[in-house]
Amino acid sequence: MEISIERARPEQAVRLTQIASAAKSYWGYPAAWIDLWHNQLNITAQYISQQEVYVALDDEVVIVGFYALEGGGDRCSLAHMWVEPQSLRVGIGRRMFRHAIGRAAELGVRRIEIESDPYAEGFYHAMGAETVGEVTYQSHGVPR
Repeated sequence: MEISIERARPEQAVRLTQIASAAKSYWGYPAAWIDLWHNQLNITAQYISQQEVYVALDDEVVIVGFYALEGGGDRCSLAHMWVEPQSLRVGIGRRMFRHAIGRAAELGVRRIEIESDPYAEGFYHAMGAETVGEVTYQSHGVPR
């Protein structure tokens, strides 16, 4: 499988939303929680046009993942990083993460902040990220 990474196009918004939702659902969160996160997982054409959004393509045809950088100056946020569940654990996330680091450097970014899902924290540590804090949310009365 050959993976390429290229700038996302606004007409890919629906596919990116599908990937984000499927990837979040993969971890077994209750459907009610996924519904609560709908706005965060919804990728719009306008968002793609305004942010640094890149897709990972399988054999240059099928989108199997994407990431987005938000912010500017010397600091940005890795706002999205999603891989289609059936494409997990084959190196796509590593490729996208390295690409995001390279793209951020091209933009003059010196620090990337990541608010990670608990299930992804190990991945980010393996990629060299450091935990500098913790954010706790309540969802349906359950701390997360």
